[in-house]
Amino acid sequence: MSTTTIRLPEALKARIARVAAHSNQTAHSFILEAIAEKAELAERRKDFEELAGQRYAKIVATGETIPWAEMRSYLEDKLAGKATETPQARKLAR
Repeated sequence: MSTTTIRLPEALKARIARVAAHSNQTAHSFILEAIAEKAELAERRKDFEELAGQRYAKIVATGETIPWAEMRSYLEDKLAGKATETPQARKLAR
């Protein structure tokens, strides 16, 4: 495991020590966990943005989409546990 030095303002260092102690962790383990959570969040955000870009490119290329009212109704039915058919994408009239 490599070592990295970070400089923390005293106020932040005190906050970390306080919350780490409250959760029965060392400040070191609290900081590692926080960094890992932040990295995961950034990775998930990047994946989400890439998927959104791919889906938008497909809409632009095909001109096909699902109207929001239909998708919302479908999602509400799914959440309610109702059997429902997946709406199909189609070219929409302008």
